[in-house]
Amino acid sequence: MPRQAQRRCDRCGCSLSQYNSDSLCASCARSQPRQAHFLPFVPEHVWTDTEVRSALGDWDFSRASRLIRLRSGLRQEDMAQLTGMSQSFLSMLESGNRRLTNIDKIIEFLTGLGVPAELVALPLPHAHGPARQAPQAPFAGDADPSLPWTSARMVEALNSAVGGSSMNRRRFLTASGIALTTFVNAWDTAEAEPLTRAAEGSQLTGDLLDALQRTTDSLRTMDASDGSGTLTALGNSHLQFLRHLLEETSYDEETGRRLAAIIADTATQTGWFVFDSGDRDRPLSYLYAALRAAKASQDVRLGAGALSYIAIHGYSTGAPHHAVAAAQRARDRVRHLGAPALEAMLLTRQARGHAKLGERQAALTALGRAAELCAQGRSEHDPHWLYWVNEGEIHGQTGSCHLDLGDPSSAAVSFTKARQALNPADHRTRGLFLSRAATAHVEQGDVEAGAAAAHEVLDLAAKLRSARLDSHVADMIHGLRRVAHSPYAQDVLERHAAMPAAGSRT
Repeated sequence: MPRQAQRRCDRCGCSLSQYNSDSLCASCARSQPRQAHFLPFVPEHVWTDTEVRSALGDWDFSRASRLIRLRSGLRQEDMAQLTGMSQSFLSMLESGNRRLTNIDKIIEFLTGLGVPAELVALPLPHAHGPARQAPQAPFAGDADPSLPWTSARMVEALNSAVGGSSMNRRRFLTASGIALTTFVNAWDTAEAEPLTRAAEGSQLTGDLLDALQRTTDSLRTMDASDGSGTLTALGNSHLQFLRHLLEETSYDEETGRRLAAIIADTATQTGWFVFDSGDRDRPLSYLYAALRAAKASQDVRLGAGALSYIAIHGYSTGAPHHAVAAAQRARDRVRHLGAPALEAMLLTRQARGHAKLGERQAALTALGRAAELCAQGRSEHDPHWLYWVNEGEIHGQTGSCHLDLGDPSSAAVSFTKARQALNPADHRTRGLFLSRAATAHVEQGDVEAGAAAAHEVLDLAAKLRSARLDSHVADMIHGLRRVAHSPYAQDVLERHAAMPAAGSRT
């Protein structure tokens, strides 16, 4: 009788007992974050605790971590999941064997735990003198998410996004990690004032709003087919006109909410244009403005849409725990709506965050549920702007997760399915998934298949204007250089070298 192959733990690689039917060893299973429909969180009452406030005020992050954990009833594993830091580092931090001094790590720590901005004076990276600085507001002007969610604040958020604000952008971006948690929490819990304006200006009409929504939809279609290219400027111009209407026209509450909905949709889309053009900092200001406008519109689906792009920003810029948190919070708010396509999309964003964190089971569970919801088809409650969620998208995101989890064989299978099911007109998404498919084929040793996919990617890259796709092409080419001895790879490399530089197309 042939001997059964030894199974190994998916996480640490140790041998599994024949009596263990799980994919993880006992030690790794115990260290898995507790699965629930929401992330572990720090209750609000913790921030009123005198000792916690004192520790944060003293920048004693060792004592603060221990107190916050104990007051919240959390494990160190939960704290690690929230902050993105390892459990071993947090253990040494709490015992006094390690210190938290790096500005980026401090912001990650504060962000993940949701520490209210007013409790900690953020450090100035290049300041001299004593370590503690005089209290500094981590946000400038009306961009502070803790301020009331009024129409005036929404206008200021739009000003910040399109460059019309005097706000110190560097300070805002430095604090953007804190802003993520604060904005998400405020969007979920804050009360928005009614949007009514009895101005002397012209009455805002439904026909004009219809036309404005069609403009936003057209920009979205152009982006899907041709890439972001110069769409950022068009999106900014559209936002400026919408802002003008918000300030200068008359409208009742229902019309005002509809105007805010178009602003939320446009700000989210423009933030995506900025991100796709290669800018990793500015998109958040658009997405925060979108959250404010979504709150004013009272359409929770638009807020969830903005959070989905915040999730993409998170897992694409080294903050995958932000992606998980944003997607889960959005899912909590839309689950009761009966919008399967919307929830499926959010689950794929959450899965990408889990995969980047190396949380295999959590990623696969989210993807499985996303596939189930997608198979239900769209409902009347799914937003019109979510037309691109289909079986191909689910397979493509599944392939991306497998690639992040180090499983190129499964990734290649999923990308093949995605290719068969994707909308042929969605050229950029096709290019992105094909570039990852090429990488998956090469990593599993099938250079010929990888090169074939790479040639298709280069065909698309020559027509599209997307810095994001160009970045994926660069990663794909880097992988092919490792197998440059293959004639298939050499053919792709020579073709790529002869193509115009990406900058001349974007």
